[in-house]
Amino acid sequence: MDKAQTEKAKPAEVSKSLVVKIDNDYVLALVPSNKKLDKAKLLKVINAQRKKEKLKNYKKLDLAKELWMKKNLIGKVGATPPFSGLIELPVYIDGILAKNKKIYVGSGEYTASILLNVKQYIKAENPVKGSFSIKK
Repeated sequence: MDKAQTEKAKPAEVSKSLVVKIDNDYVLALVPSNKKLDKAKLLKVINAQRKKEKLKNYKKLDLAKELWMKKNLIGKVGATPPFSGLIELPVYIDGILAKNKKIYVGSGEYTASILLNVKQYIKAENPVKGSFSIKK
């Protein structure tokens, strides 16, 4: 919400990058700053994608531990950039963010954000879209 005020943007245009552990794997989930992650919904979205790829379902989902993120990801914890080539994790984007024309995302630093054209971001990154955020 601080980022939305600083950038004079709508909270639904500012994303939170959440690193999520699913069984023994990790993914990045982008949700609007004014919403929170619905873990059960995200697990459904991930498992639906896995079914398409003929892979077995995941059973357990939780937020990644801060220590793991510090050791394995670039950037500061809580400012993870949502670029699969940089973080080497699959990216999932909430449908609310995907409907925007622009979004602000983490840059890896607490003091800077990146403004992206959503259509260009989706074309370049090909994140999996789904509905997995809920009201705070």
